[in-house]
Amino acid sequence: MTPQPLSQRVVTERLAWAEQMLAAIRRLPLHNQQLFFADERNIWTADSCLRRALEAVFDLGRHILAKQFGVAASEYKETATQLQQHGVFDATDAALLRLLAGYRNRLVHFYHEVSAAELYEICSQELGDIEKIIAAYRQWLLNHSDALDKTL
Repeated sequence: MTPQPLSQRVVTERLAWAEQMLAAIRRLPLHNQQLFFADERNIWTADSCLRRALEAVFDLGRHILAKQFGVAASEYKETATQLQQHGVFDATDAALLRLLAGYRNRLVHFYHEVSAAELYEICSQELGDIEKIIAAYRQWLLNHSDALDKTL
């Protein structure tokens, strides 16, 4: 693949989608476990929004790799490694993204093993990990604003 400018539309949409999904999770009654479990729709909302936020984060990484560096990453853990190798993420953020890739794979492929209690714990305690990745993307994009194709 030949490197090309990043689509500002894709970048903006993926970041907004991830943040929208995190906001939806934060509107759940995460402050009270009993309230959270009182309505099973909270579990399905948490699951869906968490998975979608992770998908958006990885889609953005794959877009950056493909367009900016001409690299195709076939697996999400590989996406994290490639983002580090190309200087988008430092080692700490790449390690966190690899961890998130593993969790995304559990949500998608081993969904039957992810308990409601685990979803509650992740959503009430660990959303900051996704926010760290979003912030790392934003910082890289700020430092490389010339990489964006601002035309629609």
